[in-house]
Amino acid sequence: MADAEWLRGRIRDIPDFPSPGIVFRDITPLLGDIEALRFTVDALAAAFAGRRIDKVVGVEARGFILAAPVAYRLGAGFVPVRKPGKLPWRTESEEYALEYGVDRLEMHQDALTQGEQVLIVDDVIATGGTAQATARLVERGGGTVAGLAFALELTYLSGREKLDGYDIVSLVTY
Repeated sequence: MADAEWLRGRIRDIPDFPSPGIVFRDITPLLGDIEALRFTVDALAAAFAGRRIDKVVGVEARGFILAAPVAYRLGAGFVPVRKPGKLPWRTESEEYALEYGVDRLEMHQDALTQGEQVLIVDDVIATGGTAQATARLVERGGGTVAGLAFALELTYLSGREKLDGYDIVSLVTY
């Protein structure tokens, strides 16, 4: 039977990527295993089933892979949050810190309407910077963050602390 430990067996560790000292948790094997992918999407969607979710925001790039089917399962629209210069319309942007640098995210200005309930989905929560920046974009766009859902959580980087007050679900923790 599928559970978090079973799912952990479908995640590959890649040392020193993208820089020395970082252990990258690669979900490519999980995505290639239909049972693991189905379990992940179903579990993330189930955590918010029965709640009003108008939009699911997926964070570039692996977050897209999980967020779109979660949106479908919840009967919600999908909104991409991307790296700078990738979206073709007017955008809002937010800078954030990674465990190995600084980056910025963008979302279309018209992606959300006032009062929409928004679920943010990404593959991993590490330092929490990406999720925090995405939450700020959602709130600035008029949405309410209904929750955040992640396949993996790197608890030793304390990302959850930056998201105090939000409903957070993660399937596998390290």
